[in-house]
Amino acid sequence: MSATAEQFINNPLGTRTTIDDVIEDMEFLDDWEDRYAYIIDLGKQLPTFPDEARTEENFVHGCQSQVWLTEYVDPDTGQMYLLIDSDAMIVRGLAAIILVALNGRTPRELLTLDIDELFERLDLFRHISPTRGNGLRAMVGKIRDRAAQQAAA
Repeated sequence: MSATAEQFINNPLGTRTTIDDVIEDMEFLDDWEDRYAYIIDLGKQLPTFPDEARTEENFVHGCQSQVWLTEYVDPDTGQMYLLIDSDAMIVRGLAAIILVALNGRTPRELLTLDIDELFERLDLFRHISPTRGNGLRAMVGKIRDRAAQQAAA
């Protein structure tokens, strides 16, 4: 299956589900067990990742789990859309949070957004393992690298 522009653009994460929705939902939940379940549920909303995009170029190094990401830049709007997949449920959920925060922005917006402030607001790094935190940073780093390439093009 090949990813189409519609598959990137119609991804609900970052379009219909916003970062404000996620922040509000996370603040509503009392304990981290419920928040983990919510994060895992977000991960279940990730669109199907195309098999042919599971390449070394799209592999995210630095994650404990296997993670791939690919992007599409809308030629009309300049907005960058992402697809991410992982073999671990919690990582899929963390990837969904990244998509909610970053999907549909221009490469320049992606480069200026303070994603660490968002992660602090959600209190993620205090409640995930250090290896998951490194993986989260690796995903964001790869997205920023791709955004920098697109912005320079």
